[in-house]
Amino acid sequence: MEAQDTAIEFEDVVAGYGELTILDRLNLRAARGKITLLIGPNGAGKSTVLKALFGLARVRHGRIRLHGEDITGAGARELLARHGIAFVPQGRNLFGQLSVYENLELGGITLGMKTARERIPQVLELFPRVRERLHSAAASLSGGEQKQLEIGRALLLRPRVLLIDEPSIGLSPLVVQDVFRLLRKLADEQGVTVLMVEQNVKSALKTADDAIALEAGRLVLHKPAGELLADPDIERLFLGGGHVPSALA
Repeated sequence: MEAQDTAIEFEDVVAGYGELTILDRLNLRAARGKITLLIGPNGAGKSTVLKALFGLARVRHGRIRLHGEDITGAGARELLARHGIAFVPQGRNLFGQLSVYENLELGGITLGMKTARERIPQVLELFPRVRERLHSAAASLSGGEQKQLEIGRALLLRPRVLLIDEPSIGLSPLVVQDVFRLLRKLADEQGVTVLMVEQNVKSALKTADDAIALEAGRLVLHKPAGELLADPDIERLFLGGGHVPSALA
């Protein structure tokens, strides 16, 4: 991958929580304007990659670069405001008693209310089901609608890079496909770089451009998603069946 095509780069990154090390001299690259899928068994460090990139896990060694600029140790506010990184974490992260519209307003608070309110109708164009529930409490939405609202709130900020962790959790297969189609549209039409962690690996590989497999905090494979999807040994990468077969390495 040429330097000008690289959006995200980890160089010998050691990171974790407190004294616990999760990423062990990790080296990886994610392409600009593409969807890169992180896979691997539980505990491999997938979510920690997103958190280290977004300033939520301490980097003790190595460098993280975004579009060639060193962002190691930068906080979430700076990463969002200056570098255009948005993060949609696992689970539900909404204000349940507030309306859909109020949740969107809060998501855009750093923009100023005037700008946020101008952008909300544009974001809602992507989520017609959420738009229909605009004045309902967020807690009353279905799981799929809540996840779409979370993604919409992140898109208000017009990110250059979107980090998304396990978007399919608790969603029906049809809604999962809606989410994946949206991510594909963001990459193809708006040039957004997407770095995704997803346990629904086979479906996600059909959407992604590239796949990176981690094991014990290290990269063990980086291949085009379509090529990996066709490999009969894919099960071992995300069910924790030992080391990656040599044929895949």
